[in-house]
Amino acid sequence: MSRSTIVILDFGAQYVQLIARRVREHHVHSVIVPPGVTADEIRALGAVGLILSGGPASVYGKDAPRCSPEVLELGLPILGICYGMQLACEMWGADVTPGRSREFGRTELDVLNRSTLFAHVPERTSVWMSHGDVVSEMSDDFVPIASTPGCRCAAVAHKTRSFFGVQFHPEVSHTPCGTQIIRNFLYDACGCTGDWQVSQVTHDAVDSIREQVGESDRVICGLSGGVDSSVVAALIHEAIGDRLSCIFVDNGLMREGEVDLVDSTFRQHFNVDLTVADAADLFLDKLEGVIDPQEKRVIIGHTFIDVFREQAKRFKDARFLAQGTLYPDVIESGHGASGEAANIKLHHNVGGLPAELGFDLVEPLRELFKDEVRRVGEHLGLPEEIVWRHPFPGPGLAVRILGAVTRERLALLRAADTIIIEEIRAAGWYNKIAQAFGVLLPINTVGVMGDGRSYAGQHVVAVRFVESADFMTADWVHCDYELLGRIASRVINEVDGVNRVVYDISSKPPATSEWE
Repeated sequence: MSRSTIVILDFGAQYVQLIARRVREHHVHSVIVPPGVTADEIRALGAVGLILSGGPASVYGKDAPRCSPEVLELGLPILGICYGMQLACEMWGADVTPGRSREFGRTELDVLNRSTLFAHVPERTSVWMSHGDVVSEMSDDFVPIASTPGCRCAAVAHKTRSFFGVQFHPEVSHTPCGTQIIRNFLYDACGCTGDWQVSQVTHDAVDSIREQVGESDRVICGLSGGVDSSVVAALIHEAIGDRLSCIFVDNGLMREGEVDLVDSTFRQHFNVDLTVADAADLFLDKLEGVIDPQEKRVIIGHTFIDVFREQAKRFKDARFLAQGTLYPDVIESGHGASGEAANIKLHHNVGGLPAELGFDLVEPLRELFKDEVRRVGEHLGLPEEIVWRHPFPGPGLAVRILGAVTRERLALLRAADTIIIEEIRAAGWYNKIAQAFGVLLPINTVGVMGDGRSYAGQHVVAVRFVESADFMTADWVHCDYELLGRIASRVINEVDGVNRVVYDISSKPPATSEWE
């Protein structure tokens, strides 16, 4: 289906994926491309508008990223953000110089012209600044449309072109009217119609799968129980029915009830051909005595591939392998819409299945962000406990057990984790938290159990709750102390071998969401 697309040129912005998501929240399709994209490539994408992102460089710097002049001459409406504004202004004759002072954080913005970009925006509003350079001298082709105490040209418009530049960041939540500003650009400047709807996205994905797979070939999907692989399986089943075969490798490192949930959802509810490979003993035997986190990951990844390969051999008519590759994976791998590769970072879904397995890939989610995947899952009728479940690491509980992974320690952590999830669900916190889990620490602590002191075999469980929009950054959740108290009490009283519970209040960065 032909659809309106906003093309975002990425000049190294910290927030470039957030820009793309903000556009899509307004039901407009967006793609991110490197600055070297050509005018012809932009035309081929069906662009109705361009956004030039921010970035850490100075436009007057020796190696500053630039776009082709032809891109600015396409006649498309353009929104330049921070560096993107400075670059376009400089390419059209303005001067960009270091500001008298750097401007970071919340700043009061005075709107001088409320037509188009600032329609429905108050004359004075708060915006988020993050810049050291400014557009110091403009040609007569530009007019300032907003200013701040530290930046005379905090927003500009071109007199004869459909170009708008903002020195601040409308894509971040710290700019309260940023959503309105972006909407004004999309609908008033670019004439978008809001055709990026979940129903249409789902319909297009199903049609694309049918076209790629044809009328006779079989697709194998490696189910993990997570939202991405589950939505992939539901999409492909919608497209080709019983020519989909799913393989779930039970590595013994899953959460409580994981296998039953996948089985009941796909075998019983969707009537999907599902194979559950019970390989728990194989994985746990290979992990015996392993402490190093990276070694754990390598062992689990290689063992998964071996088990999956053996299971896949049974499907002689299978030509395709389904993977839950998402749009952020595509962007970070440098294989975006322009066809150029930059900052290569390999992403392997479904446990890291290698190309030598001999399948053609089906990746129906490769244009979607995680929140869009969840909405597609809802549209397809997947149960809420799958669509909205928290992320779970590929190596499972093995990387939430610090130190050696044993059957006993797995059982202990699984029981504690179950209590954590039960309590946050009961308290109405589950959907307020991006990720919640327990971590078993490799230490014993002294305690008092009954009438005596205890030490040997008494473990510590750390509780980790984080809030995050995209997991690039995350903060600890400032949750109800009563909730934490109930979790600690239940874990200590109900999980034999735990006598202490602690709460992790580290942010990302410098910490990560997971402990290993």
